[in-house]
Amino acid sequence: MNGSDYYIPAAALGIAFLSKLPGLIRQWSNPMARSVAGLLLMASAGFAFAAPPTITVVNRWVGLPNVSAPLVYAILSVFNTCCIVLLAYWREGFGTEVQRRVRQWFAVCGTVVALISLCFVLGDAPVERLRDLDTHYASTLWIREMIVIYLSWHIVVGTVVPVMCWRWSRVVGGWLRAGLLTLVAGFVFSTGFGLAKAAAVVARWAGGDWDFLSTDVAPPLASVGAVLTTSGFLLPQGRRLAEAWETWQTYRWMGPLWRRLRTLMGLPASAGWWTSLGSRLFDRETDIYDDLLALAPFCDLEIMTAHHYRALDDGVCPKEAWATAAAMMIAAAIESKESAAESGVEYPEQGTAALSAVLGTGTRGIARISRQYGALHRRTAAAPSGRRSP
Repeated sequence: MNGSDYYIPAAALGIAFLSKLPGLIRQWSNPMARSVAGLLLMASAGFAFAAPPTITVVNRWVGLPNVSAPLVYAILSVFNTCCIVLLAYWREGFGTEVQRRVRQWFAVCGTVVALISLCFVLGDAPVERLRDLDTHYASTLWIREMIVIYLSWHIVVGTVVPVMCWRWSRVVGGWLRAGLLTLVAGFVFSTGFGLAKAAAVVARWAGGDWDFLSTDVAPPLASVGAVLTTSGFLLPQGRRLAEAWETWQTYRWMGPLWRRLRTLMGLPASAGWWTSLGSRLFDRETDIYDDLLALAPFCDLEIMTAHHYRALDDGVCPKEAWATAAAMMIAAAIESKESAAESGVEYPEQGTAALSAVLGTGTRGIARISRQYGALHRRTAAAPSGRRSP
């Protein structure tokens, strides 16, 4: 693997971390936000510092050959611990018992990192090894122990977590199940990395040479495992992304009717871009409701009914047929209002009933009607002069 094989996923994970940073600052007291940010940061740092070019730079900057090794081992140990912690928060919340276990896991992680550092200081690794330090120093006093401690923690975490995820995935569904199954796959690759490294080290102890497992097989397994593991923790947030997309889609669909009604009522068709999307959607829906109420005297239930049946006869699905019919009625009502000499008209019962049916469709229904109104307006604008689209 060359530098780009490490730096590309490091950059992707780094961007994901930066995207979480504003939320982390706002919700620093939220353990889940800290865990997700820590996971992304450690995953990105793990790729970046494990790249051979970075190893060379760090070794030269510190002035100690192979000092990158304990640094990378420490980063990956913290990453593994963040995985356990985040999984616990997912499953059990932030109760006292969970917080106690989280502190224990971080204490174990801190001990592992301290032992890795101590073994490196006590050991002697004078020859810089960019790709095969594990096997080259497999029998060197204290460096050997450093490698064993790191791989042991890695394999333990990589064995326990997928078992937990698999059991949990059998009782949940949706985005959470998808995330858990992705985690299982990720930790299978990650454990494969540890086992390949361990097999190469043990082979050295036995006088054999399985170095290819450490230098050629293990790194790709680690890369795939880290990406899948991080993705597994992020996947359950797909529900939020889906909800945000639906909110944006609804807001955008409401645009044509909202702008037309604002113009009709002589009101500004602008919204504060600095407000949240949910607030803008609420304001836009409220404006449409208020403006449609002013159109009640001009709404004609017969127009909507006729176009509804026509759309159904044309094979349009019921929801879209209803939205199309309502849009046609609203377009006719707008035209009637614009051509009326005065607007002080009594509310006819059929207009009130028709409008009530429209407003009763809810947020998504209003959005569909607005989308159909926009399509109707485009067809009318594109029709030759003097002709109307039906």
